[in-house]
Amino acid sequence: MTSDGSSTAHLEELYIDLHRNPELSFSEYRTAGIISDHMIALGLDVITGIGRTGVVGVMRNGEGPTVLLRADMDALPVAEDTGLAYASIARGTDSDGNDVPVMHACGHDIHMTCLIGAIERLVATQIQWSGTVIALFQPAEEYGGGAQTMVDDGLYQKIPRPDVVLGQHVFPFPAGSLGAHSGPAMASVDTVNVHMFGRGGHGSEPETTIDPVVMAAATVMRLQTVVAREVSPQETVVVSIGSLHVGTESNIISDEARMGISIRSFNEEVRHHVLDSVERIIKTEAQASGAVVPPEFTYTGRYPVTVNDPKASERTITAFRTAFGDARLFDPGALAASEDVGNLATAAGVPLVYWMLGGSSPEEYAAADAAGTIHTDIPTNHSPRFAPVMQPTIDTGVEALVVAAREWLGDSRTPDMVS
Repeated sequence: MTSDGSSTAHLEELYIDLHRNPELSFSEYRTAGIISDHMIALGLDVITGIGRTGVVGVMRNGEGPTVLLRADMDALPVAEDTGLAYASIARGTDSDGNDVPVMHACGHDIHMTCLIGAIERLVATQIQWSGTVIALFQPAEEYGGGAQTMVDDGLYQKIPRPDVVLGQHVFPFPAGSLGAHSGPAMASVDTVNVHMFGRGGHGSEPETTIDPVVMAAATVMRLQTVVAREVSPQETVVVSIGSLHVGTESNIISDEARMGISIRSFNEEVRHHVLDSVERIIKTEAQASGAVVPPEFTYTGRYPVTVNDPKASERTITAFRTAFGDARLFDPGALAASEDVGNLATAAGVPLVYWMLGGSSPEEYAAADAAGTIHTDIPTNHSPRFAPVMQPTIDTGVEALVVAAREWLGDSRTPDMVS
């Protein structure tokens, strides 16, 4: 039940459906159709196909500010291992044409469900507020930069320009809690795909080859020195090699190696230094291995630092404190995870406020915290075991979006309507 006594059972049913039927980046056709149908049924003006599969609903309710509420739609190529009765067994085709399992391993199904619930509440209480609400459902947050794709597709020529962009992301904090951090809140990310070239041959004659396994292994180890030896301990930087593919058989030395690298930071100067260092090390290790062909670099995802406007954050957090109380609010600090929601605010030239929504069982989180086993016992985003508890996660997420939106919208209540 929500704070006003209304039932949210239908939102739980919606969440289960979205969780069972995840779709990869820019393939969110079924998802977009469900969202569009909900928005149309609620009386919003709906535009589909922005940025390929994006959906935007616009609710005009007289004069006043324009508030954009954002949720993302896409899932990940992860095989679900939650054991839930409604676990995903879906499969999809990734951008390289591979058949892969698909799972909402980052909670975007929660985000969509909460935004739909918030729009329902705002429609039901529109006598109390004035202005315009934009419900934006973004494709391809995980891969493809869906926010910028929507902007490049003329987003702000098709919808009103907002005065503020608001949104939330579920994380494995205790359900019912909200985490907000002013200033740089989430890291920038640069995704680099590297193609290294050796010379293949038979495993019995390694002297005739340029072994890309040795080349890649040396590169992986040397890349660990970028953060350890080239960046100040006062800076937060992450360099992760998330994928490494070399060869097919034990007795065949391959021609090539491919690796995927994720680089995260909070400072632009440091970011460029790290990128230069990564390229330098990869090129030098290839040269040291005797490679004739230099490595190739492809940058597939580049998201900026997510910065919460200080004044807008203070205003929104104050509204949260009034609605939820201090006990349910916390400052998670700057997180090394990344987001592209900031592109929506930057393109409009308006402030962003983006907060964390707790999604873990409070009891399980408390037990793990007491045992010092949070990192091993509480599955995090992108894990095949990541499964936010439906309640109080959904109710809290709906309420947070409504409270934040109402803080920025006009108040059309007459004095005798105000309790």
